[in-house]
Amino acid sequence: MSGRDESGGIVRIATRGSQLALWQAEHVRERLVALHPGLAVELVAMKTTGDKILDAPLAKIGGKGLFVKELEQAMLEGRADLAVHSMKDVPVELPDGLHIACVLTREDPRDCLLARNGRDLASLPHGAIVGTSSLRRRSQLRILRADLDLRDLRGNVNTRLARLANGEYDAIVLAFAGLKRLALERGVTHRFATRDMLPAIGQGIIGIECRRGDARIEALIAPLADADARDAIAAERALNAALHGGCQVPIAGHAEIDGEHLRIAGLVASLDGRECIRAEAEGPRRDAAALGANVGHLLLARGAQRILDAIATP
Repeated sequence: MSGRDESGGIVRIATRGSQLALWQAEHVRERLVALHPGLAVELVAMKTTGDKILDAPLAKIGGKGLFVKELEQAMLEGRADLAVHSMKDVPVELPDGLHIACVLTREDPRDCLLARNGRDLASLPHGAIVGTSSLRRRSQLRILRADLDLRDLRGNVNTRLARLANGEYDAIVLAFAGLKRLALERGVTHRFATRDMLPAIGQGIIGIECRRGDARIEALIAPLADADARDAIAAERALNAALHGGCQVPIAGHAEIDGEHLRIAGLVASLDGRECIRAEAEGPRRDAAALGANVGHLLLARGAQRILDAIATP
């Protein structure tokens, strides 16, 4: 995968080494090569802090930014030209000098259940052990089924599926998008409606980050951009920014595009699921960021700050 393109250089993609991350990076590589015949693209795989620490919940070790820090450092140091991310892993704040230059067409953003014996959520036995590493999922699962025994589950997709298969859990909850990309969706026994399990900010969207002002890279990746995903993620990340959110708190947000119209729903829940504050806004998609910020402010006005403060207090 090395060589030289017409502009005299190699495009180097920084990526995590997990199967899903490599699939996403390879997908971008293949599309770039198809768009630009003769272009040479290398994958630069690396382990992030989030990949190395698997024995603690994300919320306790620093959040989702742990999955992108090393990739961003590689770009800032010139060891990579771009990085491919699951947008749900990208923090609100990006390092100076970097930006999300484009996002790809969104895959199904819903969460899904994989349960032994083909059970859906309603048919899981009382007290069933369900694995998830997400505070957002935990809070909403407690609203839907307060009797479930929710336990931490870390690791890549195949590791999580193996722990389900060997009987450690009765069921696990994962993002459907990742399973579909790896052709593992046949094991899904229940797909949550967004009204029951509001997705994570950016779930199902692949984003490409690069150095600001790198005109060559920005021009190469520009044809990959999807306008619907762009406006949806703008609204969702504006919601998250208004809440100063991360994975340490149960925040959810999902925007839907219909022609020139955008609707966004947001949620903040207490860790035990006993309090759940929701808000929605809709309007022209050209106002995507303003609509998302509006939902964030509505959540705060309805009491979300009290929940966020309680969670932040040691």
